[in-house]
Amino acid sequence: MSAVTHRLTAPAPGWTTDTDVVVVGSGVAGLTVALNARKAGLRVLVVTKAMLDDGSTRWAQGGIAAALGEGDTPEQHLTDTLVAGAGLCDEDAVRTLVAEGPDAVRRLIAVGAAFDRGEDGAILLTREGGHHRNRIAHAGGDATGAEISRALVDAVRRDPEVELIEHALVLDVLTDARGHAAGLTLHVMGEGQRDGVGAVLARAVVLATGGMGQVFSTTTNPAVSTGDGVALALRAGAEVTDLEFVQFHPTVLWLGPEAQGQQPLISEAVRGEGAHLVDADGVRFMAGQHELAELAPRDIVAKAITRRMQLQGAEHMYLDGRHFGAAMWERRFPTILASCRAHGIDPVTEPIPVAPAAHHASGGVRTDPRGRTSVPGLYACGEVACTGVHGANRLASNSLLEGLVFAERIAADLAARHAAGDLPARTVDVAAARAARPVPLPAPEARAEIQRLMSRGAGVLRSAASMAATAQGLALLFEHARTDAAEQKPADPRVETWEAANLLLVADALVTAAAQREETRGCHWREDFPERDDAHGRRHLITTLTASGGPVSTLEEQ
Repeated sequence: MSAVTHRLTAPAPGWTTDTDVVVVGSGVAGLTVALNARKAGLRVLVVTKAMLDDGSTRWAQGGIAAALGEGDTPEQHLTDTLVAGAGLCDEDAVRTLVAEGPDAVRRLIAVGAAFDRGEDGAILLTREGGHHRNRIAHAGGDATGAEISRALVDAVRRDPEVELIEHALVLDVLTDARGHAAGLTLHVMGEGQRDGVGAVLARAVVLATGGMGQVFSTTTNPAVSTGDGVALALRAGAEVTDLEFVQFHPTVLWLGPEAQGQQPLISEAVRGEGAHLVDADGVRFMAGQHELAELAPRDIVAKAITRRMQLQGAEHMYLDGRHFGAAMWERRFPTILASCRAHGIDPVTEPIPVAPAAHHASGGVRTDPRGRTSVPGLYACGEVACTGVHGANRLASNSLLEGLVFAERIAADLAARHAAGDLPARTVDVAAARAARPVPLPAPEARAEIQRLMSRGAGVLRSAASMAATAQGLALLFEHARTDAAEQKPADPRVETWEAANLLLVADALVTAAAQREETRGCHWREDFPERDDAHGRRHLITTLTASGGPVSTLEEQ
């Protein structure tokens, strides 16, 4: 039985509403849960941090991977996924993904998603890093996520029974006397009856909050990706796992040494179509590094770029697609072309400056095959979850598919529980909620310091020394928040300080796990432990909070 032992410092809820299932997040995972739960007759309320279509899904350029093409099979997709995962994938979870994926994509098409097709009407498929087959379906050339988001948002808006709360930051989980999720608290950034801090009472809570890329200085993630779901789950007593495996996308548009926050992504599909990675002298440095050269798994490409930058004292490398010609750039990659040109770079006539940036969290809130977390009644799917599919390094374009497949599984589990009478109304344990220890809030400016510390000491390159320095800096930020609270000058409870508190907790948990994994595996690269250690490292790290509120990571039992 789990109990909520920590909560964000926040005013008491000023309003309350209720539903059967509350879904937090409006990307492919969250909206798929909502639509399928509605089909089962459940009342659904979707909470999203910005507008309904402002999540990470719409930024996905490359596509969605599934064995849809002639000659391709789920077994081949499985093999590529396991190789990319570097020995830490849950093979059963991957089998679920690749087996159920093709039909899940077809159901997505039935909802209204329109993928690019050839003259014969068949879906056009391309390749990305780590794939040995053309199995990436895309839409609008390089606007796949935007098309999937559009289709799902339209479907949700057509259903008047799906209730929506936009511009809302979720704060903490509410539980009943048995430790079962019974709803959540949230802060609505708007005006009207639902303004400020409120509570949603529910029979089940589904986290689909996306990633935590904003914990680093540069990322492909939108500004809302502040790790809220992972932080909330930790405070609720849930297990999170494999947080050390943060994938850095190798090719993000380099905008200068002072650039921070969300950076434009140069999709892996550009390399899939034949663009080359080169240094300032035009030398292709991926040839000979891996059998797939530029299409090697992302961790290998990111490491190769970083090594080349270190060797040459450079701040970036280049992606050269000039041989595509203007017509192909305009047809296949219109979004990327426009983004580059908006920043003064024309890929038709010049190479694109690129460098790695934080992209995708392979770890997250630990779930079983039905999306259940270690807290009863609390589910998770999409990037916030760790289903076991990605292992130590996500295979390109598996993330949209994972969100889709496991969201359907959560909805099916909710429907089955509802039919069996196992989804009764819950009564919040008010005494337990009050007894939970309030988390002191750091000042808003702590966000930039967290990002600086994490990028310097826990980014693409890590070592015991760099992470010790990072941990020390994070501890100082915690201490400042505690001291300010004790001296009656705490930071005001508001969105900026709540987000800073979430980032600080997630950063601390990530560094705790990364320091304990003394090996290099997948996208976790230790300079002081450069080799894989299969004798000890083929196990997951499970992170929880101690009674004092600090994270502790333990290796799962073999």
